[in-house]
Amino acid sequence: MYIRTISRKNKDGSAVRYVQLAHNVWDPKARSAKAQVLFNFGRAEDVDREGLKRLVNSIGRFLGPEEALKAQVQLGESKTLRFKASRPLGGAWVLNHLWHKLKIDDTLKKLLKSRNFQMPVERAIFAMVANRALNPSSKLAIEDWVREDVYIPDLSEIPVQNLYRSMDFLLEASLKVQEEVFFATANLLNLKVDLIYFDTTSTYFEVEQDDDPDDAKQNIRRKGNSKDHRPDLPQTVIGLAVTREGIPVRCWSWPGNTADMSVVEEVKKDLMGWRLGRVITVMDRGFSLEDNLKFLQRGGGHYIVGEKIRNGKESVEEALSRTGRFKTVKDNLEVKEIIVGDGEKRIRYILVRNPAEAERDKAQREEILAKINEELKAIGDLKGEPHTKAVCSLIAHKTYGRFLKTDKKGQPYIAKAKVKAEERLDGKYLIRTSDDTLSPEDVALGYKQLIEVEDAFRTMKQVLEIRPAYHRLTDRIKAHVLLCWLALLLIRVVENQTGQTWKKLRRVLDQMYIGEFEGPDGRVFQRTETTVVQKQLFESLNIPEPPVFFGIETAKKNGA
Repeated sequence: MYIRTISRKNKDGSAVRYVQLAHNVWDPKARSAKAQVLFNFGRAEDVDREGLKRLVNSIGRFLGPEEALKAQVQLGESKTLRFKASRPLGGAWVLNHLWHKLKIDDTLKKLLKSRNFQMPVERAIFAMVANRALNPSSKLAIEDWVREDVYIPDLSEIPVQNLYRSMDFLLEASLKVQEEVFFATANLLNLKVDLIYFDTTSTYFEVEQDDDPDDAKQNIRRKGNSKDHRPDLPQTVIGLAVTREGIPVRCWSWPGNTADMSVVEEVKKDLMGWRLGRVITVMDRGFSLEDNLKFLQRGGGHYIVGEKIRNGKESVEEALSRTGRFKTVKDNLEVKEIIVGDGEKRIRYILVRNPAEAERDKAQREEILAKINEELKAIGDLKGEPHTKAVCSLIAHKTYGRFLKTDKKGQPYIAKAKVKAEERLDGKYLIRTSDDTLSPEDVALGYKQLIEVEDAFRTMKQVLEIRPAYHRLTDRIKAHVLLCWLALLLIRVVENQTGQTWKKLRRVLDQMYIGEFEGPDGRVFQRTETTVVQKQLFESLNIPEPPVFFGIETAKKNGA
């Protein structure tokens, strides 16, 4: 049964709208439903609106108070409803559904069964992860954020001390959580795990002193090789394992003075524990120590690693000097397979050249050589100590020094042999692999996808704002990294399924609000209308739209 309006045309061409109470009845002959008019209210402009209100109230007596209030709201007839407040809904709604799809909530709840927490640990962890993705802030600020600035399903408030306790639990359960989440994600998204990409980055802390390495509770902030160009500050090293689809499946945290070469064994052992079968680990040049490469081949594994082409290594020099044609794989990507040595000393290299990059390298070198000539001319006009200092400074220069030599008198000059040696490397990089079943094209394209890890780190730092980290204890810093990893996992899934960046999607989702309205009959929580773009987003993620009404609380009557 429903209210409908129909239009009829008069002889003079004018249209008249009528309001009717109708009910659909099945017509077996026509095999379709037909509207049966139960009552005519007359012309739309003459309808007794007060009478309709009385009818709604009469019907309301046969409904529960919540249903009656909902009907009044939908008809816009609720008595003096006042808008009280609103908060964003869309982002947390999407993240919460993905959290459930990836079974992160089930994993945490299963691990929590043996514990006697009197607080919603799983909801607290989700709130911290959602905060990273939606509005990165300190744990102290999250307390206010949950209470006032976001709608987190089944969590209206959370004290900051409960957030810290939940972080402690997450770290304790991290190994099991990461394993369970990996397999749930792989099953949901049909991930290909034949290639696992690994790399490290660092995040620094704005404190002057390193942590004491002998302090078990506070020893992870140490000075080291900074990838943020802040060697003056203590840092933590972070490792990520990423699939070829860009999904981060595992993370690690180490003291800031940890060298890349030293973590390969730990990473390999952790991934072997998941029994993934035949996996090829893809790593950058910083991990190509011979012992590491041997370890990566244990258990039937293989590797694809970058090789430093300026290290003077005999096998590298032989590979670079080999003649032969490059094969074009795709635009600006050419490959050449080179086998060096035999037996146990056999090494398979893939030399890759990017013609466009070669042109850029040539142009940059010519610009550098022009600047060196300017410096040499300026030095020629100096004498004594100023001349000596200028020569030493130029020779020691990280970029200029590669092209310089000094003659018997100690005068610097551009060495043609060094220039020619650099020309040989224009647009090239060298890859080493232990897997003979992969074509040169697959090796080159596989290695090129290391950019997925770099992009993951960039997202961690720029979108999720992993720093500043307001923690000093080692366990809390490690838990903070885990929260960032979980947030990265969720937004990468969203990006993969929609083909759009999280920054753009977050703006779209932030436009969906849940509003609180209050009146004499009670309170109503109603969301904004779904936009076309939001509807498309929900469909692409296979996530249902939020209900229009999130809650209706009827006012308590006196004496009730």
